[in-house]
Amino acid sequence: MNKTIRRASVFTLLLVFALLVRATWVQFYDGQALAEDKDNRRNAIATYAGPLGNIVVAGRPVTGSARTEDGDLAYKRTYPDGERYAAVTGYASQAYAPTQLEGIYQDLLNGTDPRLKSVMDTVTGERAAPGNVLTTIDPAVQKAGMDALGDKKGAAVAIDPKTGRVLGVVSTPSYDPSSLTDANSAGEAWQKLNADPEKPLTNRALRQPLPPGSTFKLVVAAAALEDGLYDSVDEGTRSPDPYRLPGTTRDLSNENPSAPCENAPIRVALQYSCNNVFAKMAADLGQDKVRATAEKFGFNDEKQDIPVRAYPSTYPKDMDRSSTALTGIGQYDVTATPLQMAMVSAAIANDGELVSPHMVAQLTDGDSNVLEDYDDDPDTRRIVSSDTARQLQSAMQTVVEDGTGTNARIPGATVGGKTGTAQHGEKNSKTPYAWFTSYAKSASSDREVAVAVIVEQSNAARSEVSGNGLAAPVAKAMMRAALKD
Repeated sequence: MNKTIRRASVFTLLLVFALLVRATWVQFYDGQALAEDKDNRRNAIATYAGPLGNIVVAGRPVTGSARTEDGDLAYKRTYPDGERYAAVTGYASQAYAPTQLEGIYQDLLNGTDPRLKSVMDTVTGERAAPGNVLTTIDPAVQKAGMDALGDKKGAAVAIDPKTGRVLGVVSTPSYDPSSLTDANSAGEAWQKLNADPEKPLTNRALRQPLPPGSTFKLVVAAAALEDGLYDSVDEGTRSPDPYRLPGTTRDLSNENPSAPCENAPIRVALQYSCNNVFAKMAADLGQDKVRATAEKFGFNDEKQDIPVRAYPSTYPKDMDRSSTALTGIGQYDVTATPLQMAMVSAAIANDGELVSPHMVAQLTDGDSNVLEDYDDDPDTRRIVSSDTARQLQSAMQTVVEDGTGTNARIPGATVGGKTGTAQHGEKNSKTPYAWFTSYAKSASSDREVAVAVIVEQSNAARSEVSGNGLAAPVAKAMMRAALKD
């Protein structure tokens, strides 16, 4: 064989080898990526070839599947009580990526989760029967929150302090996820929902941190007691009224000028929501100590999953003393979600221990076999000492019995709470946010609940906006539903 033919043969063999390598690469590497590509129509066809698994509340599915009338997608998702549970379920759409629990557990719900496969499924390559997501949501608590918020813009979260089970997640105005499930009509609904200035797609309970106002005073009080700045909620504080913010000529006043806020002990300061006491307390403690306590409760946590990831509530850094003082009343750059403020009340109610909040109890396969149990030994961490927690419980009870939170009283239950009114807008020009965070314990059973509520906007006049007037009745409704036998 001459040199020219030999070189041509070698070159041809190299080309064949390169083609084999490329074919193998496409088949075993690119092939998987192509199969999983979100724009691969075959995935959508396979996902909606049969009914999806369900998200379940108290033994009853709050999702479903229905046959479509045309097209290559045989089924679509349905939501019998869509608006009530939208903040829990999210949506599974033929046109858009799934959200909330629908998104987190999409593989389980569509049958592609490896844990669902039987030996035969593995051999045949068939998709397994879908699994189900069993939530911790209490339908009575969820309904009570939705009904109590009504047409007001706001949100609420209810937690069982002893178990960490999330009993209610409410965000209003809500939306019907069913409007987004059908590819033929989802586009119009999507545009309408996104154009709505009330932002119904926003999960205000988990994903809209806002200034918590005076509800944050509970965190500052906890920091002061834990640090030893004050030994008791009944020990007088060193708090002039009015209090001049450090390094400024600005005096911080109180909402009620006749309230006994000068040198008031923590109990009285919570009872009357004395700004001077907690602003000075934060400045005396310093930002690092307040931040450390806030972070124990969950602030600045970028991975707060329940399992839906909540946006982090924030306590800022690098402040001067006047800004630190303002954080003591939940202003400046402090923000919190209703979930976060419910966690504060839950930890206090549970004698200083916070059980990791979760709104999924179990994952099951199509035969109801448990794949994962989130109620089994949830993470628990101590936030404050039991003595600090019990003192704050007592002070919060005074707020409800004789202070600014009287609208949360429940006959036959011990209730503690803290109101808040958070200013916002340029020069506080916009309607304040009304907050209430609380806990309740039944006198006739071992039931307990912690609830936090924010009302962003209502039809009330600006002068009538208060945590007690707007948010406390919502919390009361949810607490009564949770404690009811």
